[in-house]
Amino acid sequence: MIRLIATASICLAMHQGCLAQSETLGFRSTDTALQTAFERAREMALSHRGNPSDPVGDWYEAALPTRFAFCMRDVSHQAMAAEMLGLGKANQNMFSQFAKNVSDGKDWCSYWEINKEGKPAPEDYRNDEEFWYNLNANFDVLNAAWKLYLWTGDKRYVNGPQFADFHRKSVREYVERWVLQPDSLLSRPLHPNAHAAYNDDDSFHRCRGLASYSEGVHDLKMGVDLVAALSRGMKTYADMLRLDGKTAEAAIFDQKAEQYRQHIEKQWWSDKEDKYFTYYSSAGKFGYTEGETFLLWFDVLKDTTRTRKVIGQILARDWNMENQSYFPYVLGQYGYPEQIRSQVLHLTDPATKRREYPEVSYGAVQGIVQGIMGIDADARVNRITTLFNGRAADTHTIDNLPVLQRTISLTESQKRASLHNAGSGTIQWRVMFAGKHPFITVNGARRKASQTVVKGSRAVSYVDVSVAANQQVAARVD
Repeated sequence: MIRLIATASICLAMHQGCLAQSETLGFRSTDTALQTAFERAREMALSHRGNPSDPVGDWYEAALPTRFAFCMRDVSHQAMAAEMLGLGKANQNMFSQFAKNVSDGKDWCSYWEINKEGKPAPEDYRNDEEFWYNLNANFDVLNAAWKLYLWTGDKRYVNGPQFADFHRKSVREYVERWVLQPDSLLSRPLHPNAHAAYNDDDSFHRCRGLASYSEGVHDLKMGVDLVAALSRGMKTYADMLRLDGKTAEAAIFDQKAEQYRQHIEKQWWSDKEDKYFTYYSSAGKFGYTEGETFLLWFDVLKDTTRTRKVIGQILARDWNMENQSYFPYVLGQYGYPEQIRSQVLHLTDPATKRREYPEVSYGAVQGIVQGIMGIDADARVNRITTLFNGRAADTHTIDNLPVLQRTISLTESQKRASLHNAGSGTIQWRVMFAGKHPFITVNGARRKASQTVVKGSRAVSYVDVSVAANQQVAARVD
């Protein structure tokens, strides 16, 4: 904690406006415990900001704090909260670092972890033939880049030259080199790209291309989390192609995404155990370790009964902090207001061990903004969507949230919502309320509501409203 306080002091001294940034994104609530949790998370998250004058450029910590570095998995998870906290320049730089460093010599991997010197972190890299790499990473970064585009409207994340090359290589050459085709997942070699001097006792040999984010199974051939990453990666790439008008090619990648998803449902579900297996070993046996979290993170489950069982299993056991930091966001996609709140409070409790790990505070910020307040954005149609996911008695307000190249403020409760567009230009607001409501009142005028189902089970009612620059619009249901 001493190091974190020192880091925050350096931030204040060397990066003008670090304190101003910490005052920019605000959260107020009738739930004082949740408001305190947000303030703790915001302070901790901003203490992890690096010095923009470091050789690597603008960055924030997204790895073990003592390494002064950022890794692909953690950045993919922290990026949305970083954007909300005003660290968009750091996001653009860090994602660019990953994108530009894929190479044939590394079998189309990038650097798993890059430090503030702008070099591959020595804790994970020796040379192009000896390094640590989890194969999920390319697809996690690809998907996170797409989410950043949807949130910010910055098309560089999709079709900037370095990004476009990274995305294209990841869904083509990378899949070929690492034998990740849908029909090869269970029959692929354990170490497809092992060199002649392979040494199983050397983790930089054995873990050069781990087929999972789960690192505790020595003979793991395939993880269900990697299959989920592949499915989401192909679906996301199809969306990117559609953005560029390449609909025929997009349909091909939609089909690939579905092949991976069907593989999960047909091969990985255990009727006997009533849950998904999480890994497949070189001995040809399925087993269980961590991994369920990423079925939700990559949003590949369509069977609502199985999905609820996965959530129940997640909530029924203890997890490491890395996994727990995902829960407020992923649970928020399915409801569970009480559980989200308890997760956020736990992540930010001063008594919680390892709460200083960067993913934790960023996960709490995202969990409040997107999990509890249900804020999302889609730059393709210039739309912000909101869906309150808090407790019935609570009212929450988020202030000065950067999204779609403007800032907004939002106040929400179970039956009321008010959005202020502080930026230039009109935005579209899809205001959602849980339940079936025939009408939604907008600025005093009653409007017929539309109905839809979220995540296969949550019935919601909504209307689309245009919100002009410097305008505030209020909506309610009776």
